[in-house]
Order: sequence, then structure tokens, then C-alpha cells
Amino acid sequence: MGGAFFGFFVDNFDIYLPLIALAPAMLYFVPASIDAGTAALIASWVFVATLIGRPLGSFIFGSLADSIGRRKSTLIAVAGFGIATLIMACLPGYQTVGIGGVIALIALRFIAGVLLGGEYSGANVLAMEESPREKRGLFGGIVQMGAGFAAAIVSLLTFVLLAIIPGGAVSSPYVQWGWRIPFFVGAALAFVFLIYYSRNVSESTVWKKSDPAEKSKLSLFTLFRGRALVGFIQVFVWMTGLWFLLNTVTALIPQVLTKTVKLTSSESTLVFMVTWLVLTGMYVVGGVISQRIGRRTYLIATGILALVIGIPAYWMLINVSQPNVWVAMLPAVIAAIFIVSPWAVVTSYLSERFATENRAVGYGLGYSLAVIIPSFYATYQIWLSGIVPMQYTVLVLVGIGGVLAIVGAALGPETKNVEFHPAVEDRAQQSGAEHPGTEHPAVAQPGARGATR
Repeated sequence: MGGAFFGFFVDNFDIYLPLIALAPAMLYFVPASIDAGTAALIASWVFVATLIGRPLGSFIFGSLADSIGRRKSTLIAVAGFGIATLIMACLPGYQTVGIGGVIALIALRFIAGVLLGGEYSGANVLAMEESPREKRGLFGGIVQMGAGFAAAIVSLLTFVLLAIIPGGAVSSPYVQWGWRIPFFVGAALAFVFLIYYSRNVSESTVWKKSDPAEKSKLSLFTLFRGRALVGFIQVFVWMTGLWFLLNTVTALIPQVLTKTVKLTSSESTLVFMVTWLVLTGMYVVGGVISQRIGRRTYLIATGILALVIGIPAYWMLINVSQPNVWVAMLPAVIAAIFIVSPWAVVTSYLSERFATENRAVGYGLGYSLAVIIPSFYATYQIWLSGIVPMQYTVLVLVGIGGVLAIVGAALGPETKNVEFHPAVEDRAQQSGAEHPGTEHPAVAQPGARGATR
């Protein structure tokens, strides 16, 4: 469990670097002469490039995790994105190589995305396969904490650096070199994780006991057929909604704080740090609640709360009348809690929706393929600005995400009692019982109702 948490922390530390640490230094890569709309679009590409690379990485490394093992594929992927992050920290800027600097940054972010797609496909699945069924909600929430903790730590590091290293103008120390420090830290964390994981984490018992014949197959083929395909489509709809919701917080709240509320970069970073510290605890609480009331019930309920509480809180944030960090803090935290709360069960739910033979590739692609459509949030905002004022387009995106999350969850089964043990899966196959992720139904302990994958 510690390995999965650490890995997901390192993964998300890398994800949030351009959103938080690089945002105050984008002048290094993009000249001030470029209009604000183009600059915002380029900044979104830096973030989106990683997200678009993830599906390819999930296909490659998810398939590897199902064939050569969860542990080996994780180590390969983390070594790769550690090197990519290290190279990013050394990139020249616009003053040196012109637009080539930001092109190289976007290309490296894409490569890092491919490799990041392999980290959670292996490590998170391994952790869930080794977790007791009755504690998967709790442990899944702990793994998800890695994401919130990473965002908080990147925010804290950036806040401290901006306090001691002046930023602002293109010639300022932070813009010229200060932003590199968090990237060097991210690369170092990746290499520390490699040492820790290789020494302390063993291969999944469930995977080792699975059928060798299944391991020799390309697991993607077993995922995209029959009932498994139907289950994957349901997961895709649900995760698309969750990515819309998450992007409105991770990518757009910082923009609202600086451009609409008019906070300074340091003040915006402080609000974001506090928000993610609160969300870190919410992941565990949400995971525990889902273990009691069921994943499906939890997901439908939190999707509704994102609409009825998240949207009004976000509206309050947009309409903060004065650039005061403490006035902006409360609506930002409330909006984030209710918009991001469905994410508390992503690790457990995705693992429960697929069978051992294709769990890693199903988890990875289910998690990352759905990110593509929501990734173009900046483009959608431009389109929507012809219908509603630009500052309120984010509320429309929250609405779209909430509806998709509710529909996707409602289309799926309850999964909290699904059994991972291969012997049980085999008996289900032989008896014709349903098993998630394959053409046979989900294996559940007594009391589970209609769980299919």
C-alpha cells in the first residue's frame, strides 16, 4: 500500500508541476508579446500533452503489467518519467531558442505522460489485489491521497520559492531558474521511489496465481470484447465525467484566483495548497463511506452533490468582490471538495471493474483514455463564451462532468464485494457465474448484488 501511495504521489507531483510551479514562470517559454488567449492556450497544451500521452502509456504498460507483472512494468515506467522530468528542468527558454523551448517542453510532457500511464496501471492495481476486500475502500482512498498530497506539496514548495526568489518579470530569478527547482525535486522523487519500490514491494499474489495462458495473451484483446467491452464503455462514460470535474478544479481554479479574483501568484498558490490539503483527507473519508454504502451509491450521490453544491460554491468564488486570499479560500475549498469527491473511489472501483487477466490494462485505459475529451477544456470554454460570459463557462463544464459521472455510475454495478482471488474467478467461469471484465459475470461474496464487470 505504501508503494502505491508513494508512486501515485510521485506521479501527481509531476502532473502538477506545470500547473503550479511553472505557471508563474511561463514568460520563460512564452513571450509577453503573445496575446493572452494564445498564451493561455499554450499553457493548457503543456498540461494537456501529459494527459493525452497517458492512454498510450496505459495500453503499453497496462499490457506489460498483465503479462510480465505489475511490479516490473511500474519500475520501467517510473524510471522513464524520472529521466523526462530531469530533462525538462534543464530546458532553454524563448530568449535562447525561441518557440522551440515550449515545443520541446510540450513534447517531453507527452513522453512523460506515456510513462506516467504505466505507473498507476501497475502499482495501484497491485495494491488493490493485495488489499483485504473489506478494506479496499479505505486503502483505495489512501492511494488517492497521493494525488492530493502531491498537489499540496508542489503548492507549498512553489509558495516558499516565490517568497524567497523574486518572480514577475522575464529577467527575474524565479522565471529564469527558480521554477527548475521543483522539477529537479520531482525527478529526484522518481529515483527515490525506484529504490524503495524495488527493495520493498513484491509482485501481486493474485497475478502470480493467475493462468499462465492468459498472461501470454495481449490483455487488450480480452478487454475489448463481449461483456468486458460493455463494462469498459460504462467506465469510459463515468471517468470522462470525473475528468471534466477534476479539470475545473486543478486547471481552472488557479486561473480564476489570479485572473478573476486578482490574487497574486503567491496568494493563489496558498489557496490551492490549503484546498488540496483538505482534499487529501476527503479521499480517505470518501473511501470509507463507499465501503459502507457501496461504490455505486457513493458515486451517484457525490455526482449530485457536485451539481447542487459544487456549482453554487464555484459561482461564489468567481464573484468574490475583493482580491482577498481569505475571502476566496472558503468558496474555493467548498467547491473543490464537492466537485472532486467522486475521485475518492477511483482506485478501488476501477480495480473491481476488471478481471485479473485484463485488470491492469483495463484500469490504465479506463483511467486515462477518458481524459482526452475533457483535456480540451480551454477550447470548450472559447466555444461556450459565445453563449455565456467567459468567467461562467467553467460552471457549464462542472455541469457536464457531474451529469456524465452520475449517468456512468448508474449504468454500472455495485462492486465493493467483488472477489479478486483467481481460484474464485475460475470457479465462476466454470459455473457460468458473471465475472467483471470478461464475458462471464463478477464474482462477489454473499451479499453482493449484481456486480458485473
